[in-house]
Parts: sequence; C-alpha cells; structure tokens
Amino acid sequence: MTKLTLSRALNEGLRKALESDPKVLIMGEDVGKLGGVFRVTDGLQKDFGEARVVDTPLAESGIVGTAIGLALRGYRPVCEIQFDGFVFPAFDQITTQLAKMRYRSSGNLMLPVVIRIPFGGGIGAVEHHSESPEALFTHTAGLRVVACSDPADAYAMIQQSIICDDPVIFFEPKRRYWERAEVDTAGGLADALPLDKARTVVGGTDVTVLCYGPMVKTCVAAAAAAGQEGRSLEVMDLRSLSPLDTDTIFESVRRTRRCVVAHEAPVTGGLGAEIAARVTEACFYHLEAPVLRVGAFSTPYPPSRLEEHYLPDLDRVLDAVDRTFGY
Repeated sequence: MTKLTLSRALNEGLRKALESDPKVLIMGEDVGKLGGVFRVTDGLQKDFGEARVVDTPLAESGIVGTAIGLALRGYRPVCEIQFDGFVFPAFDQITTQLAKMRYRSSGNLMLPVVIRIPFGGGIGAVEHHSESPEALFTHTAGLRVVACSDPADAYAMIQQSIICDDPVIFFEPKRRYWERAEVDTAGGLADALPLDKARTVVGGTDVTVLCYGPMVKTCVAAAAAAGQEGRSLEVMDLRSLSPLDTDTIFESVRRTRRCVVAHEAPVTGGLGAEIAARVTEACFYHLEAPVLRVGAFSTPYPPSRLEEHYLPDLDRVLDAVDRTFGY
C-alpha cells in the first residue's frame, strides 16, 4: 500500500493502462509537456512519447471528434477536458455521436472513449472552472457516467473505465485532488469494486445519505457530527451516476426509512431529483419522510468570495437530516 494524493492515484492508474495496452492514448490541452493543469498526466509524455500522450489545440470539439475516429479504428482514447465548464463546445460530439454510435450500429461499433472532467468547486475559481454538469450526461442515454471520491477509487476506476467498451464520462472532484489515502498499486483489478456499484462508506441505521465525488467527505463529516447527537447516518458513495446501483440504494433506504441526497450541482433539475423519484417509487411504503435534496443554488457559479455560501456544506446536510425527522 502506498499513500497517494487523488491526482497521483489517477496518474498511476493512467500509467498502468498505458503499460497494459498499446492502444490506449491520452489527449487533451496541456496534458503532455505541462502534465495537465492539475498535473494528473505529469511525466506520462516523457515516458510514453508524444504519439501516445498528445498535446492538442484548444478545441474540445476537435479533441472528442478525433477520439471518436480513433476509437472506430481500435484505439482507446482518454480525453482530458481541462475544466468542467470547458466541455460544452464538445457537447454536440458527445451527445449526438459518442453516445449514439453503438446503438445506431446495432452493437457492431464500439466507442471505448473515456472523457475525464475535473468538476465541482472549492478551489476559488469562477464560472466555467467550478461547475457540476453531471446531470446533462446522466440524462444522455448511451453514456456511462462515474465519479471518484478518493485516491483508491480513482486508481481503480480510471483503469476500469479505460477497459470498458462503452463511452465513459469520468468526473474527478478537483477540490479533492490533493488529499491523500492508502492505495494498493501492486494488485490488479480483480478485487476492486465493480465500476457500476455503489459503496457504503459509513454504516448507519437512521438515515441514508446518498452522495458522490466531492460531497462524500462532507457527508462523512456530517455523519460524525450527527453521531455525537445520537443519530446514525449511513453514507453511501454512489460512484456510478449512470447506471445507478439502485439495488444497493433501495436496500439501505428500506432499512433506514429516511433518505437525503447531496450533490454540489444546483438542486433544480439535478441528479438528486432522479434519485429521489426512484427511491420514492420503489420504497414508498418504507419511507417515514420525503426524500430530501441538498445542493447548490440555482444561480451561475459565484465569485470566490461567495463560494462558501453557494456550495452545500456540513451544516446544510445536517439541516436536511434534521428535517427528515420532522415528519
């Protein structure tokens, strides 16, 4: 076991994928010589060459379009989008081509493309650099959408995404890039949790708290605070946002009989609404209270001095937990 930051764990996972399969390529703005804005690809171009770690022009549509063509020729491209808000020039390529090709060809054409997107706030950056657009991609059929939350998951999940034959949108919580944890880089993926499975981070009996990406650490802290007041929170890291691991979610909610969904994205039209609807449909007769949602406000991302008021924090999670006991 080695203690790594989340950023370094992704780097090691990408390195392992490049070593394992000569068809794996990395491409994006500044991924080569610079090593990426967050240094996730640091040193990879030096070790694997400019033909496999490719510095591209500042053109997200061109990056994804080129990756689609490469995938059709048998390659497994990994595209980096520098910041969450930069993905929108490539949205047409992703939703009309990448997501549709396998279905359109009756399964004869596969597009094993991974699109890495640092997402969420917490770094003091403004709009286009701190957004959470995951609901736009979970709404698009034909894409797998996943979000890692810690270094160990990041290391395994990036490799699992690259060997997956479906296109994968891979969200990375940028404010967690520098946090460290133990990672087993010596073992393979045989013992890793499957890519489409949720993970119970903290066991509990009173409320199920569903979260992902940057909110997992926040919700774990909320569980610790609630425990001091005698309430037992079960915190679940969804990991896979599409498809959802509804079996694990429903099993937990039927036990705890209460549910809170937390994400950094605005509450309006967010993934939490879909999860709340599914939980209500499947667990209606078990619920003691409505499924409550915690998220950001329905405004464009604010300046950095207002960021702490905009992002959901421990207090807003605990407030939702308290409200579930008011019914």
